[in-house]
Amino acid sequence: MQLFLDTADVEEVRTGVVDWGVVTGVTTNPTLIARAGQDHETQVKKICAIVGNVSAEVVSTKKDDIITEGRRIAAWHENVIVKVPMTPDGLGAGKVLAGEGVRINVTLCFSVNQALLAAAIGAYIVSPFIGRLDDINEPGIELIKSVVAAYRQQSIKTKVLSASLRNPIHVQDSALAGADIGTMPFKVLESMMKHPLTDAGLEKFLADYRKTQEPKPVQSDKGAPAR
Repeated sequence: MQLFLDTADVEEVRTGVVDWGVVTGVTTNPTLIARAGQDHETQVKKICAIVGNVSAEVVSTKKDDIITEGRRIAAWHENVIVKVPMTPDGLGAGKVLAGEGVRINVTLCFSVNQALLAAAIGAYIVSPFIGRLDDINEPGIELIKSVVAAYRQQSIKTKVLSASLRNPIHVQDSALAGADIGTMPFKVLESMMKHPLTDAGLEKFLADYRKTQEPKPVQSDKGAPAR
């Protein structure tokens, strides 16, 4: 499963992609862009210069407007994936854009039927949101399992991106469910690296190493330490 960051923070992207080498894509949305305090186009271009898969979301709601906006966003950089909503207008616009060679991410998916509709328009990615289902007492990971099963049964190539990952267990369960991609906030990516036994083991190794660097007592000819 590929690991994406759900962020618009360039430094977080650079850390995950360049410093740690574990991130292969980024998902953004208007909320994240606003939080970064930057112009949408400027920020997306900065992120595209770092990583090869960057979802940038439209804010239009009508089909013709989504098409126009989607074309404009796609022109920003070859690494852009245009994110459209799971609505009739979003699907209709996504179909046109996909037909023009634009990679499409259909977002806000909450059912297998919606995922099938995303595949039908030729979407590159569909994004089921598991955290938001958990919020309303529905098991979000079951949606990932079901979408993956349906896609495999039908030999559908659209990638399943497990979205709204709130903790490391969401990431683990998404991988076990067969998701192609998991996208998460930076803090969740950080927490994936942590385990108390890792910390304890590292400290033990370092302590043992430090002991080997301590000066050894000088031995006398009789074998007793010199005084």
